[in-house]
Amino acid sequence: MSELVFAELVKKEQLKPDIFKFGVKAPNMVKDAKPGSFIEIRVSDQIDPFLRRPISIYHLDKEKGILEFIFQVRGKGTQILARKEIGSKIDIVGPIGYGTFKYESYENIAIIGGGIGIFPLYELAKCAKETNKNVTTYLGFRNEEFVVLEEEFRNVSDELIITTDDGSYAKKGFAIDYLKEDIKKHKVDAIFACGPLPMLKAVQKLAIEKEIPCQISLEEKMACGLGVCLGCAVKTAKSPKDAPEYWHVCKAGPVFNAKDVEI
Repeated sequence: MSELVFAELVKKEQLKPDIFKFGVKAPNMVKDAKPGSFIEIRVSDQIDPFLRRPISIYHLDKEKGILEFIFQVRGKGTQILARKEIGSKIDIVGPIGYGTFKYESYENIAIIGGGIGIFPLYELAKCAKETNKNVTTYLGFRNEEFVVLEEEFRNVSDELIITTDDGSYAKKGFAIDYLKEDIKKHKVDAIFACGPLPMLKAVQKLAIEKEIPCQISLEEKMACGLGVCLGCAVKTAKSPKDAPEYWHVCKAGPVFNAKDVEI
């Protein structure tokens, strides 16, 4: 169940010049959140910026009651958030999301992410590994400069494949190319994905063609996170052309069965 809390910032780490990892004390949220859940943060007490920022949950420390999230500075709101210091109180609503990753019924799972879309996949990999699933993780980045969380994902994966578009680090190419190779070897029971839209479209197409269960986490701009503003609509795959139907990422998602949505 979602709640509003003023959570104390207890951990702050700068992963890259524009990427920050925060940890806040929020035991009730940690207890209720699941892999794929997200939070909505009010970054300022001022009127501007007024809207909350939706941010995926990166890690849930259930023993300490600490919720970790990672964000990239992209505008005024995230600039304000990045300036907060240890001990600050952060206005958070969460956990949000009815659609979360459902991995329990699969044994050999493929987790694929790209760029900053990898952040919500860590908790999924960790939970799957803790329940003795065979976890292969594929992470794609533009180049070496953008590679983050390699060791963290290595620790929660049976096999980790890192790719860079230009070959400046690890394997050259796209993460989906290596996923395709493992599918040929019958190593994949289900696919879980989050990342840039072109990558998600390619993963969706591949999963449908190969008849492999696939769940994708969508990131949409949203004002409220409660299904009121209707700003995060995604078209359902089976919508009649003359009467399209929509779900809202904040309520029905953010994780969807790949066959159910048109992206």
